[in-house]
Amino acid sequence: MFKHPEQRVGVFVDVGNMYHSAKNLHNAKVNFKEVLKAAVSDRKLVRAIAYVINSKAQEEQKFFEALDNQGFEVRMKDLQVFLGGNKKGDWDAGMVVDVIKLAPKLDVVVLVTGDGDFAPLVEYLQAHGTLVEAIGFRETTSARLIETADDYTDLSDPNNGGRRRFLLR
Repeated sequence: MFKHPEQRVGVFVDVGNMYHSAKNLHNAKVNFKEVLKAAVSDRKLVRAIAYVINSKAQEEQKFFEALDNQGFEVRMKDLQVFLGGNKKGDWDAGMVVDVIKLAPKLDVVVLVTGDGDFAPLVEYLQAHGTLVEAIGFRETTSARLIETADDYTDLSDPNNGGRRRFLLR
């Protein structure tokens, strides 16, 4: 896909999805600063939003501050704990709403997630003239998301710097 400097870009990061993928696949943490740099790719950044779940752990606050310092607007939602002990925390609906609201101001939407539930959003955006790029770890990214996106960056691929560039040990 052709990328040019005049494109207006919005980056939307499913932090939980990326965190768990990096941890489970590579026993590492995502270098979100490098992911943002790859997503923007010398184009005009309009918004970069990182969606996080707050479980009230001490170390999370430092991580959330680091995201903020790296240029992300941090959207936080508290982890829900139900009576039976089940826990739930996801931002899928919130991300979709934000993307649709911001899409008219963007030429390119970059979704940093492996979640295939975003494929219908990709199709909606494309039908309205917005290019959509996805970034994730191929091993945990939905094939449908990869197929529907206009471009895909595999964070595990050594040809683009892969683990050395996008992971922190």
